[in-house]
Amino acid sequence: MSNPEPGRADLDRRPCYKQPRSVLVVVHAGEQFLLLERREPAGYWQSVTGSLLAGEDWQAAARRELFEETGLPADGLHDSGVVNRYAIHPAWRHRYAPDVLENEEYVFWLSLPAPVAVTLDPCEHVQACWLPLMEALARVSSDSNRAAIAMEARIYSEKGLCPPLPLAG
Repeated sequence: MSNPEPGRADLDRRPCYKQPRSVLVVVHAGEQFLLLERREPAGYWQSVTGSLLAGEDWQAAARRELFEETGLPADGLHDSGVVNRYAIHPAWRHRYAPDVLENEEYVFWLSLPAPVAVTLDPCEHVQACWLPLMEALARVSSDSNRAAIAMEARIYSEKGLCPPLPLAG
């Protein structure tokens, strides 16, 4: 008997890898920035982030991730126009196909009138906090996330949408 066609059971055992395309949603209220601590790796702080699902566009992914990770509606969600490309963090390499080494990330911003309580997905995050700009920049774990927070702070401050923020060089 030659190589039989794979049956349904064989297809169901294939590894299911994430797409190397994700969104980053920086949420702020005036001078306060929302950060979430991931369950794994412990101590990893970030803004809202997540991978696109099959057939999903960037905006839909940002709206979905925002709601899934915080319970917040996406009213006023802004596409920053910023796209990052970076090496996938070693803690998450197993989630991607073996030949995938980089991720493409679209950055979105959401400005709220005041900090609000969020509803976390306990499978993904252990806590959330609102921090002033400099503390958020110091705590956030990813360089692309840090740059997105700094850029949002600078733009909102320059437009007079929030008080001038102390930005380092």
